Amino acid sequence: MNALAGFKVLDLSHVIAGPTASHYLALEGAEVIKVEPPKRGDVLRHGRPGQTLDTGVSVGFAAINGGKRSLAIDLKRPESRPLVEALIAQCDVFIENYRPGAAARLGLGPEDVTRIRPDIVYASISGFGQQGEWAGRPAYDHVVQSAMGMSSLQGDATQDPMKVGFPVVDTATGMVAAQAITTALLRRLRTGQGARLDISMAQAALQLMWPEVAKVAHSGEDSPRVGNRGFTGSPGAATFACADGWLSTAANTLPQFRALCEVLGLAALPDDPVLIDQPATTASGFVAARDASELHNRLATAMRRLPLATLEAALSARGVPCAPVRTLSETLATVTTTARMTLPQRHTPYPRGTVCDFGAGYLADGTPGAALAPAPRHGQHTGEILAALGLSQDEIQRLHTLGVVNLG
Repeated sequence: MNALAGFKVLDLSHVIAGPTASHYLALEGAEVIKVEPPKRGDVLRHGRPGQTLDTGVSVGFAAINGGKRSLAIDLKRPESRPLVEALIAQCDVFIENYRPGAAARLGLGPEDVTRIRPDIVYASISGFGQQGEWAGRPAYDHVVQSAMGMSSLQGDATQDPMKVGFPVVDTATGMVAAQAITTALLRRLRTGQGARLDISMAQAALQLMWPEVAKVAHSGEDSPRVGNRGFTGSPGAATFACADGWLSTAANTLPQFRALCEVLGLAALPDDPVLIDQPATTASGFVAARDASELHNRLATAMRRLPLATLEAALSARGVPCAPVRTLSETLATVTTTARMTLPQRHTPYPRGTVCDFGAGYLADGTPGAALAPAPRHGQHTGEILAALGLSQDEIQRLHTLGVVNLG
């Protein structure tokens, strides 16, 4: 919607969480200046062989840095100080994801930055927040998953603890940060007041699990690990092996469970008082098992006899939520080459390939918006950013020669 057009972001963050935050701001029209060390830049730039789209632009880097401008500058050098301060004075948002205290040691803590721009939105992103005994701890996605109880919820009781199979906390942290920054900007429009935001991976992990967190906080007891079974506990909400693949079903309510059983040739099963807790099912609306193991075995045995496509079509026609267990590549092939769902694609060309994206994750007025410009090469915009601050070409070249900046 370009609602943030005209807002300027100075982004000192790196890897995933912080750049994801500024990515969502860029998607809404904000101008983002990505500040990187002059020698190597963001570590995410350097992908595996075959995963490079341009010089110093990996696919993973491109995914969350499109449309940004790269300023390669050494923040530890005194020559950089007046340049960074001049940029801060022009910016509406300042993002950093160093360990707590590191930005202040660079002279870029909240007090330093707000002294230059009192109404700035200053966002600090960290592993465990800016205060507390854990504040100084280093943090990576799977470590935070373990620390905050997420890994203990994956799989079933017979398995080792299991992390989610992609950096879910990093991404969620960036999304939470983008929401917080946008909200702070809205408040600033109304009141003129800036903000200091403390966003942590730990907080984002709890937000992702919030209904479960609330239940555990209320009861004081951990929830059982349900593996591939649905959270309602219904015997019809699980993942089953079919004759030629796997199918996840969510036959939670009694009508859905009846439809599932009829498709499987087990029409009498929902009324069996030995296997189904009839009073509990009537009271809650969800099917409750008396003998969960036997119920699962009967359903699983029937599922194994039928082809996946046949089951999916029959259950969907009867209103039973279900889906094959697809790999991500199968999913992308399905949703991008068929009319099965509304998912408009956007494409950004690079010298060594094209990046596809789906916008900000929603449609506004029927469109995902225009694709972002390509992610920048390391230091690509250093010269033009410094020139806009009033530096001559000779001054810019001198800073480059001294190693204070990298002109790309």
